[in-house]
Amino acid sequence: MSITQQELELLMQEVEQEDPIDFADLPFDEKDLRGIVASHLCEMADAMESFSEEDRRLTLLAVSAKLVLENLVLHVQLLRRHGLPLNEQTEALLARLRGKGT
Repeated sequence: MSITQQELELLMQEVEQEDPIDFADLPFDEKDLRGIVASHLCEMADAMESFSEEDRRLTLLAVSAKLVLENLVLHVQLLRRHGLPLNEQTEALLARLRGKGT
């Protein structure tokens, strides 16, 4: 199953309706950023065409995990830089990582 860049961009927008992205004052157009990401992911998907179904799932899971981790790190860094408290979910996750919330 293949997806076009435009289809992926539309899916991204649908997901963002439930969980909006704060583009803040970035000097880039949101649509352009979405397009770059969708293009990159479609290229990645095409490159995995020869992978087994299991390898494709593992690769996508690894890429997703890396992105979630990167997002968490950037979020915490941004909050610290601005002297803002962490939200409940982030505090709970960090506590779990420290071994306090298991």
